[in-house]
Amino acid sequence: MRGLRDSAKIARVKSAFQARLVNGPFGDPGLFVALRWTGKALLFDLGRLDRFPAAELLKVRAVFVSHTHMDHFIGFDHFLRLFLAREKRVDLYGPWGIVENVAGKLRGYTWNLVESYPLVLDVHDVGRDRVRRVRFAARKAFAAEELDVVPFEGTLLREPGYRVRATHLDHRIDCLAFALEEDTHLNVRTDELARLGVPPGPWLNRLKDAVRKGEAPETEIVAEWTKEGRKEKRTFRLGELRDRLLRETPGQKIAYVTDALFSEENVARVVELVRGADLFFCESLFVDADREQATRRYHMTARQAGTLARLAGVRRLEVFHFSPRYDGEPERLRNEAQAAFDGTLPEDVPVRGRA
Repeated sequence: MRGLRDSAKIARVKSAFQARLVNGPFGDPGLFVALRWTGKALLFDLGRLDRFPAAELLKVRAVFVSHTHMDHFIGFDHFLRLFLAREKRVDLYGPWGIVENVAGKLRGYTWNLVESYPLVLDVHDVGRDRVRRVRFAARKAFAAEELDVVPFEGTLLREPGYRVRATHLDHRIDCLAFALEEDTHLNVRTDELARLGVPPGPWLNRLKDAVRKGEAPETEIVAEWTKEGRKEKRTFRLGELRDRLLRETPGQKIAYVTDALFSEENVARVVELVRGADLFFCESLFVDADREQATRRYHMTARQAGTLARLAGVRRLEVFHFSPRYDGEPERLRNEAQAAFDGTLPEDVPVRGRA
């Protein structure tokens, strides 16, 4: 059933990803997505982070910044402070110019005692047709190191089991919208697992990873567990387990769109990126009665967010990034978005060209 739910809570769609807003619908934009069973996470936008659990942030493997207006980027310093002495390599993606933005942040500090710190930031400048990658390593006092420039064809990050795609939107500057897509969803047949006589455990993750990577059927999968204080182990062939234990279904998709004019070009780009998403996070800064203000500010209304969700055929819409002028009445924005999504409120018509 299509609908909205409380964005402050974890939104569960299938089971591969668990997504929640970092600051709720009225706070700085930010979306945290846990990649279940991997111990890793992705972060979309760097708004205020100091009230978000540090243990969760430390799982972040990559950060995707829509643009560097203050409410989307002010959390960079907190993120850096948390990761500084950790043995981590983090990829950070943003619209063209993000490298200079990060370099400017880093130049604001003195780095004479960090030679032993292992943190590495790989920053990706995402242009319309190419991506420039620059490394900032703590052990080199965060001096910029040019790595490469590659063509941009829509995909930013490709990992076993999922990918992150992006498109450029018009916010009077380039602003990125993102879609996180699982390749396929692998469900374990619990009845067959019981017949196998082996308890679930980390070995199932190894099995799923091997299937997603296309490893040979002869690949050994070792299941280890403890029973009555004694260690047990059984070795299987990938081929037999894949056919017996796993059921493959279409993968999960989460989309994140914020700060964009409701224009014909933006609508076309968003619909193409978001189409069929299980969960669509979309900004709704204003209500329809304040649409002129939204257009002047290159933002969207709740009605426009609902229109996008309906055009893209998503399963669930979560609106966020509410203007503080509606403080105390979040349901006003949610209800308007829901009405446009369900079709009880007519779809909005995008503006032509720039505002």
